Amino acid sequence: MNIQDIKQRFEIIGNSPLLNYALQTATKVAPTDITVLINGESGVGKEAFSKVIHALSARKHGPFIAVNCGAIPEGTIDSELFGHEKGSFTGAVDTRKGYFETVSGGTIFLDEVGELPLETQSRLLRILESGEFLKVGSSKTQKTDVRVIAATNRDLLDYSAQGKFREDLYYRLSTVPIKVPPLRERKEDINLLFRKFSADFAEKYKSKPVMLDAEAQNMLAAFRWPGNIRQLKNVAEQLSVLDEDKNVNAYELAQVLPPERPGLPALMVNPADANQMSERDIFYKVLFELRKDLSDLKGVVFELMQNGKTSMNTDDFGMKPNDNMNNIFNQGVYQNMSSQSNNNLIAANQSGFTKPNNIIEIPVVQNPEPESLSIEQKEIELIKKALDKYRGRRKKAANELGISERTLYRKIKQYDLED
Repeated sequence: MNIQDIKQRFEIIGNSPLLNYALQTATKVAPTDITVLINGESGVGKEAFSKVIHALSARKHGPFIAVNCGAIPEGTIDSELFGHEKGSFTGAVDTRKGYFETVSGGTIFLDEVGELPLETQSRLLRILESGEFLKVGSSKTQKTDVRVIAATNRDLLDYSAQGKFREDLYYRLSTVPIKVPPLRERKEDINLLFRKFSADFAEKYKSKPVMLDAEAQNMLAAFRWPGNIRQLKNVAEQLSVLDEDKNVNAYELAQVLPPERPGLPALMVNPADANQMSERDIFYKVLFELRKDLSDLKGVVFELMQNGKTSMNTDDFGMKPNDNMNNIFNQGVYQNMSSQSNNNLIAANQSGFTKPNNIIEIPVVQNPEPESLSIEQKEIELIKKALDKYRGRRKKAANELGISERTLYRKIKQYDLED
C-alpha cells in the first residue's frame, strides 16, 4: 500500500515532506513486532499513526486499545494496565483483568507514556523484556503477547535526567522513533486541512463551507498553531457556526485566532536525525550563534581598520543613505571606540566638515576578544549567577534555571562549585 492510499484510508491530510517521512517510517516498521515511540506535540495526531501501524501489522485482526496514561489516576493505573486480585486494595471486590491481559495478541497504544509513575514504568519494562507481568496483589506470573506503541509530547531523556523517567525504559521503547511534525512545520498543509474541516462542519451543521480570501489564507498559514491540528479544527468549527455569510476575510479570522505568545526562535531538525536536542540545548545554541555573529562583525570592522580603511559606503551594510550608523554604534554594539577617534570626529565636525550622506565613519575598535562558545562554560556561569541571586538556596536556583534540584546538585558536584 503506497503513502497516498494510506492517507486516504486513515483520512490523513497533507503533502509535507516531514509528514510523508513519518508515514514512510510507520509503514516500514508496521509488519514487524518492534516497539515504536511516537514523538510529537499535543494535537499533531499521534494516535492516527498508532492505528496505521496496527492496521498494517500481522496483528491487524487482534484487539487494539489506546490508553491515555496522563488521564488515569496514579493510584489506579497499575490495576487498569495489569489487573488486580480480589481484595488486593480497598474497593477491589472482584478479580479484574488489565489491558495487557485482555489485549494479548493485539496492540496497546500508551499515549503520554511520560506521565507513568516510576513503579508502573518498572512493570512496563518487565513486559517489554520478557512478556511477563503480575496482577496487583498477586504473586503469580502471567504471560502476555502484546505489541506496545508509545507516544509522548515530552523530552523523555530530559525527564530521565530529572529522575522522572527510567532511562532503560526510554531506550527499550524507542527502538524505532517516529517524529510527527507540528503544524507550523507543515505550512503547505494548513489550508488543505482547513478546507477539509470546513467541508465536514458544513455537512454537520447543514450550511455552506467556510471560504477564506487570499489575505486570510496567508494569515492562517503564518499562525504558529501551538495547539496544532486540534486547534485548527476548533477554529474551523467556530467560523462554521459564527460567521453568517461563510466568506471570511483576514479581519474576521483574526477575531477567532488567539494572540500569539512571544517565543524563542526554533531550529529545524532533520527528520532523519535521531539525536534530537532538548529545548535547553536549542536555547543555548541560538544564543551562542547570535553572540558569535556579533563577534564576527566586530572582527570585520577591526580588520578594516587594520587595513587603513576609515570609512565605508552604507551600501556595504544594506543601509539607506540617510540611516545614522552612529546611533547603531551608540546602542552598545561597539563600545570600544577609542578616545582618539572620538576627538577626531569632534574636531572634524567643529571645522565645518560635512560628510556625504552615504559615507559613515568606522570607529577604531580594539581587537575583540573571541567569545567562549563552550556550553559547559556557559552552564557554569548560569549556575553561579542563579546561586548568587538566591544566596545559595539551591531549590530556588533550580527553579530559576528550569531544572530539577537533583540535577542542580549533580551539576554543582560535576563542576566543583561547592562553597
